[in-house]
Amino acid sequence: MRHIPGGTFTMGSEQFYEEERPLKRVKVDPFWIDETPVTNAQFAAFVAATGYRTFAELPPDPKLYPGLDPAFAVPGSLVFIKPPAPVPLDDHGNWWDFVPGADWRHPTGPGSSIAGMEDHPVVHIAFEDAETYAKWAGKALPTEAEWEFAARGGHEGREFSWGDELAPDGAVLANYWQGLFPFASTKSDGSFRTTPVGSFPANDYGLSDMIGNVWEWTRDWYGTGAPAKAKGSCCVAANPRGARLRDSLDPATPQVKIGRKVLKGGSHLCAPNYCQRYRPAARHPQGIDSATSHIGFRCVVRGH
Repeated sequence: MRHIPGGTFTMGSEQFYEEERPLKRVKVDPFWIDETPVTNAQFAAFVAATGYRTFAELPPDPKLYPGLDPAFAVPGSLVFIKPPAPVPLDDHGNWWDFVPGADWRHPTGPGSSIAGMEDHPVVHIAFEDAETYAKWAGKALPTEAEWEFAARGGHEGREFSWGDELAPDGAVLANYWQGLFPFASTKSDGSFRTTPVGSFPANDYGLSDMIGNVWEWTRDWYGTGAPAKAKGSCCVAANPRGARLRDSLDPATPQVKIGRKVLKGGSHLCAPNYCQRYRPAARHPQGIDSATSHIGFRCVVRGH
């Protein structure tokens, strides 16, 4: 883990997406944070010690999903499937498929494995999986403010962890989609999934993969607008908490009473032509019952 000194910074951005606005002054106390996302090897050690089964390894509870299609009433998870040709970008169903049997051990479905990928970030992790691991490890999940402060590496106002250009002098500094998403990858080896943690330069706090590779869970409920202030704080939101559970529900599906947490950092599927969320300020709402092939996490320790 790396020690983050804490401090006051400007959270958010006015240059990209509406949910990153408005800019707000935020203060976080010192904390420790994992240098990298939790890896397959680390998660495997947790499972070996506890016998834990992840959300994706269990069939969904029919009480939570009335009218669920029986085809989806089995263990599994969402897997990115690269289409062979351009597709409309306004329908994520063009590249996401629910794959029965997909889970952290089988990242692309039955027949796949993590052999040789022990140093890749673990994926297909739902919020409860990340939280359970963190408690077992004597840690916690970061708040959105802690995560963003750490991702900025001690620099104020930069759009990216390393500066204001995505690829300064052509240098690729994170694992994001290169080429036209979702059908054309121009990476030299043709790959388009996760990479070993630490494959790209760390930021100035010594943290790797804060940008790209996998989205990372935070403990905060998703909301828009200025963050809620902790008790006793004034003009600056000190150690802000997230929104309320009821405010995190998806207004597009009011019948679904499942909250959404804030994801940070973007993933290997973020691209210049789609989802430019490979930035510290970027944020995304994700249902706590979701596990996909591009979501992982890292942990923090507070009070030291």
